[in-house]
Amino acid sequence: MIPDKVKAILDAHGLAALEFEEGSTPTAETAAAKIGVEVGQIAKSLLFKGVSGKIVMVVCAGDKKVSSGKLKRLCGEKMSMTNAEETYASTGFRPGGVCPYGISTIPIFIDGSLSVWDSIYPAAGTNSTGVPTTYSQLLAMTGGRLCDVTGGDVSGS
Repeated sequence: MIPDKVKAILDAHGLAALEFEEGSTPTAETAAAKIGVEVGQIAKSLLFKGVSGKIVMVVCAGDKKVSSGKLKRLCGEKMSMTNAEETYASTGFRPGGVCPYGISTIPIFIDGSLSVWDSIYPAAGTNSTGVPTTYSQLLAMTGGRLCDVTGGDVSGS
């Protein structure tokens, strides 16, 4: 079930989430297969924690890796991925369903790797959803800042 805060935001912007069976879209690869799109069209939301305790969200294409060097330059400190408990405490979403909708307490950075796609699909707060939207609409709806923090592809290239 889509969290109420996410549903309200989607409704206010005329968007509707695609919903599937529980647990069917927890990774970019499974979400792409379920939705029938390229892995790069999945907007994965990742949380990172700095040595100072600062937490940020990075939303990037599902087929890209976040470059630790680029993220360090952006944030001004070394950053590491949060664990499941930190992710839930910071967003109210469990890993596999983290999304940028309704996040107001941490900075959101949206990577340019998503800009090459006409349609992208972030989660809607569960591990069984995808929201058809555009890069510009995601930036506007979330108040996210454009960034360039991805390096190579997840496949290693």
